[in-house]
Amino acid sequence: MATKSKRTSRRETQLKRRHLRVRQKVTGTSERPRLAVHRSLKHLQAQLVDDTNGRVLMGISTTGPELVKLRGEDGTDKKALSREAGKMMAEKARAAGIEAVVFDRGGYLYHGRVAAFAEGAREGGLKF
Repeated sequence: MATKSKRTSRRETQLKRRHLRVRQKVTGTSERPRLAVHRSLKHLQAQLVDDTNGRVLMGISTTGPELVKLRGEDGTDKKALSREAGKMMAEKARAAGIEAVVFDRGGYLYHGRVAAFAEGAREGGLKF
């Protein structure tokens, strides 16, 4: 049985190029870590990354146990979940003593769920 080689689509290669272009300009330190966002079709994940030491400090996801309760409520769409995830990430970061971050949109457009996450993090008290 012959195996098929996975070919990347044009959209995936454009996303990777945009992300590399952003990553050349954005780096995180232990004082001001990088807030990296990954968006899938259904969910959103974010991590605070210290690039100088190569460590992930903390992360949050819309699939996490904190946001499972909100997913079942009426009127809660993906944007609202992303905003709440941003607020929770800001609370966790401030509890760990992190006040300012560098936002890494991960090659995604600053629109929709990515923008809602960033606004939620700002509402929670993080400075970009």
